Amino acid sequence: QVQLVESGGGLVEAGGSLTLSCKVSTSIFRPDRMGWYRQASGKQRELVAYFTVGGTRTYADFAKGRFTIPRDNARNTVSLEMNGLKPEDTAIYYCYYRGGRPFDVLKEFWGQGTQVTVSS
Repeated sequence: QVQLVESGGGLVEAGGSLTLSCKVSTSIFRPDRMGWYRQASGKQRELVAYFTVGGTRTYADFAKGRFTIPRDNARNTVSLEMNGLKPEDTAIYYCYYRGGRPFDVLKEFWGQGTQVTVSS
């Protein structure tokens, strides 16, 4: 079973930066897609960014130019570098993992969420 452990959330001032990290515990690391979602108070969960097994990265419009999934991730991890943070970025951020071949194909796994609060 795939388990995701997140870290890096906290309080940051507007305009500041924060990096989230997600460590994957599994017998074999074979995602076809992995990345981040977020959910603000009173809002639905929304995609932030993800990468595919082929290395393609996709970003939500609000994340483009500010958030990055770095190239140099450690094995079995995915990070999210957030810059130029705004109060509207305040949300719970969730790591996710979608299984690829040959095991857990298209099965989705979620982290517990980590709170990011941006003060003005």
